[in-house]
Amino acid sequence: MTSRRPTRPSARGRAFKPRPPEPNRAQAALTRSLQQAWAWYANAEWDKAEQSCRAMLAAHADHFDALTLLGIIAAQTRRPTEAAALLGRAAARRPDDAAASNNYGNVLRELKRLDDALASYERALALKPDYAEAHYNRGLALQELKRLDDALASYERALALKPDYAVACNNRGVTLHELGRLDDALASYERALVLKPDYAEALNNRGNALRAHRRFEQALDSYDRALLINPEYADAHNGRGVVLQHLQRLEGALASFERALAIKPDYAEAHHNRGNALRDLGRPERALESYERALAIKPDYAEAHKNCGAALHELKRFDAALSCYERVLALKPDYQWLSGILLHLRMQLCDWREFDAAIAQLGGKIERLECATPPFPMVALTQSPALQRQAAQTWVRETCPENALLPPIGKRDRHARIRLGYYSADFYNHATASLAAGLFEQHDRERFELVGFHFGPATGDDMTTRLRSAFDRFIDVRTKSDPEVARISRDLEIDIAVDMKGFTQSQRAGIFAHRAAPLQVNYLGYPGTMGAPYIDYLVADVTLIPEASRGHYSEKIVYLPHSYQVNDRTRAIADRPVSRVELLLPPSGFVFCCFNNAYKITPQTFDGWMRILRSVQHSVLWLLEDGETASRNLRQAAEASGVSPSRLVFAQRAPLPEHLARHRAADLFIDTLPCNAHTTASDALWAGLPVLTCLGESFAGRVAASLLNALELPELISTTPAQYEAAAIELATNPARLAALRARLDRNRRTAPLFDTELFTRHLEEAYAQMYERYQADLPPEHLHIAP
Repeated sequence: MTSRRPTRPSARGRAFKPRPPEPNRAQAALTRSLQQAWAWYANAEWDKAEQSCRAMLAAHADHFDALTLLGIIAAQTRRPTEAAALLGRAAARRPDDAAASNNYGNVLRELKRLDDALASYERALALKPDYAEAHYNRGLALQELKRLDDALASYERALALKPDYAVACNNRGVTLHELGRLDDALASYERALVLKPDYAEALNNRGNALRAHRRFEQALDSYDRALLINPEYADAHNGRGVVLQHLQRLEGALASFERALAIKPDYAEAHHNRGNALRDLGRPERALESYERALAIKPDYAEAHKNCGAALHELKRFDAALSCYERVLALKPDYQWLSGILLHLRMQLCDWREFDAAIAQLGGKIERLECATPPFPMVALTQSPALQRQAAQTWVRETCPENALLPPIGKRDRHARIRLGYYSADFYNHATASLAAGLFEQHDRERFELVGFHFGPATGDDMTTRLRSAFDRFIDVRTKSDPEVARISRDLEIDIAVDMKGFTQSQRAGIFAHRAAPLQVNYLGYPGTMGAPYIDYLVADVTLIPEASRGHYSEKIVYLPHSYQVNDRTRAIADRPVSRVELLLPPSGFVFCCFNNAYKITPQTFDGWMRILRSVQHSVLWLLEDGETASRNLRQAAEASGVSPSRLVFAQRAPLPEHLARHRAADLFIDTLPCNAHTTASDALWAGLPVLTCLGESFAGRVAASLLNALELPELISTTPAQYEAAAIELATNPARLAALRARLDRNRRTAPLFDTELFTRHLEEAYAQMYERYQADLPPEHLHIAP
């Protein structure tokens, strides 16, 4: 779920304090008129009260009580400008009257003239230092001015003077919430509720604080209690919807937002939150409609612009998403996580303007522990594993910290079979599933019991059907909250929980933050450290993480003997021959190819490719089409490098068997850095296409080398960009050497470890067994080296 901010807790000011009419024996008739006006006011017959006041003012233009009452009526009938004029006259008429200054301050605050309101409250307090209501109202003005410590002091002074002041307890809680003192805020709301048990606003605000504490079930109860008192309370319906969304009860969340909007159609926050629920339900087009309605009401709503951009991003409308994100930064330059999201989107568009400066700026923010980027963009933006770890740790600290809602898992007796839980949103026709399906099928059922936890789309495709049959149990947990999934895992006594998502799209790291199993493992989905104290192990190999680099990973490293990456050797390759002409490739000439996603192409990588093309006559570069803007920008960059744009050819996405088959039309796959080809490298190698890579520093930049070592083709691994470019040129201009490499690849793909699914499974099972034995022996996780 994109970062969704809590609805601001409600804060109501003290009602204007009416004054009784002045006794004046000489004006008995006027006194009776004033008494009648106050009576009408008390009975909510405001029209009659107003007419009476106006009649009095016609005869006595500066009568204090008539000005005061008429000002109060104007304020309560939403005429704040008129109210300010009347109450200002009353305050001027009687400058030594504290209540007059307090009332005038209230209407000035309503008009957002906060400094003037503050001055008026302070005049009241100079006249009457023990005036609890003025201290309270001063707190409201200071709170709106974001002088939160001063506001807190004002509320506390009001409560010292009037301990049973429930509304001051409530707004003291609001201020403490804004100061990040959630426990103190909750205590203040509880005190307000002791004083006034039917206080719906305090219950709503208590729900907001519990939600910020991630105590979602308790928050839901608080909102429900508020709604029992006031069923038409739009803020409580909205807050309830946000909590239900966190609990993955998305249809219920949507209903709550729609109820809030039925009560308050111009409620921008509820329109925005409705959009968030629709996005989570997989309805991004309808989500856009909700975001646009929110922005029509509140054009400077930064969060709605951000989530509108996120929906457009999901729909691959990258240019429109970019505009939304840039609007957010114009409104709020320090918007959490957006620096990295925006830079990642620009990489998807191959928009490299000021690239080096942007990378340096982002790196500085990460080093300063700012909430600058989600972890995933960093795997393709930097080679620094230290920066990647810090980005991950900051994300975990702010979005999915270790959660003690569930009790610690007690020591369990040994199971006859080790119970493995695999958790993913990708148990359908997805790259991760295409790699791992054979692993699930090859597991030794005498030693291991497999449970699949699926929180991705319910496609019902052939891959999902295949995977269902591969697991002992396959559980759809899309509608379950993170703690609920963790509870289910605990009830099933899962021994080892394997997170196959990490911080990739649709991740659910919160499941593991609640500790789903005694042992928790990061494997396959995320190419780097999760920086999370609750992830015990990371599955890798010696190529990916040399021992000298372990300090950049928070997990203990499991070193598999060949490559960390599982492959399914049963993947089908379409057998229909495809000509170059069909693929829009030239019939002759050397074809370099790279089917990595566009965000992996940095300007440095592309410059190297252009030098290669300039050195190899009549060669072309065959890339994956990733949108018109990206293709246009790449062609422009080629032309700027002195290479004809026509030498870039773009392939449309295709079903996996056809995609694998078309690799045969290429001569050499050339890789990217700092993020290598991962599944795309396996695809190429399985299809018989050599992959040339350059070894990076981080996990993501060493994957292709890991695969090539496991395929016994280390000569395709370069260690510097210059060596990589020279090797590409050499292979393109030395047909005999390339042919020999292709022949070795063809042999090795049938005999080397990389595509031996059964061998890989035995090695991974040995890793699981060693983890489990350490646990049974009461030993902490430790680095493990699995023998070949």
